[in-house]
Amino acid sequence: MLYWLLKRVLVGPALRTVFRPTVEGLEHVPDSGPAILAINHLSYSDWLFLPLVLDRRVTFVAKSEYFTTPGVRGRMQKSFFSGTGQVPIDRTSGSAAAGALATGKRILAEGDLFGIFPEGTRSPDGRLYKGKTGVARLALESGAPVIPVALMDTDTVAPPGEKFGRYAQPHVRFGVPLDFSRFEGMSADRFVLRSITDEIMYELMLLSGQEYVDEYAASRKKSVAEKARTIGEGAVHVAKEIQGSATSVIEDAASRLPRKSSDADKGKNADAAASAETPDSSGDVTTETIQPVAEAPGEEASERS
Repeated sequence: MLYWLLKRVLVGPALRTVFRPTVEGLEHVPDSGPAILAINHLSYSDWLFLPLVLDRRVTFVAKSEYFTTPGVRGRMQKSFFSGTGQVPIDRTSGSAAAGALATGKRILAEGDLFGIFPEGTRSPDGRLYKGKTGVARLALESGAPVIPVALMDTDTVAPPGEKFGRYAQPHVRFGVPLDFSRFEGMSADRFVLRSITDEIMYELMLLSGQEYVDEYAASRKKSVAEKARTIGEGAVHVAKEIQGSATSVIEDAASRLPRKSSDADKGKNADAAASAETPDSSGDVTTETIQPVAEAPGEEASERS
């Protein structure tokens, strides 16, 4: 089968040789029988490293995009995930999520291991986020024990949002199985479901050493994206204001600079000076208006006498 071919021949040996993952608490995983592996979610590589340290097969839920992508790549991707026993889950649809949980119950009823990430999505910053109650519902409706599993340093090997990171040696730590049979028949009680989920997340916090955040990882990602978009829009607005102010300052400074005279300006200045000097009929230049000269008082009196 493709699962064992990938694990034992095509992919597994190379990953074990390069990264040499270590394991702790492997005795808590039963050799047979159903069990739910509740795992913290740091990286897309989590589902690769966990099966490397187990002799039993583990089936995970995978986001539906892996099964619905169109084109040749999408068909290859679907074949790969289907061949390795992954179960599609639409994280935006409650009915689809219920279908995935039904598939999980079927896998557990067959006596296999079912892996689930209670956080619902990868941690955006390496901290442990609030768990969703699907894991609790699955535990109550299947009657299977829940084994908390902490993965460490997988986010160093494959950080969120990136294909490759830095070299690290992943570590897998299995906790003591949790039995919730005392809540049998109470799978419809949301307070019971929340209590069970919180207990599982508490054990994951102790195993992983992660800081716990009482918020869903998906909500944190959304708020971070909104803040980034707001900051980006604000930065663009400020940049435009700075650009406008700088343009105004440059234009004002340019208007205050003395203008360099061009040849045309020099010609206009020469014409203006020439028009100010009016030549007389003899060719002499008169620069002021000639006023009539008044007769002397004595001469006017002598003529009258």
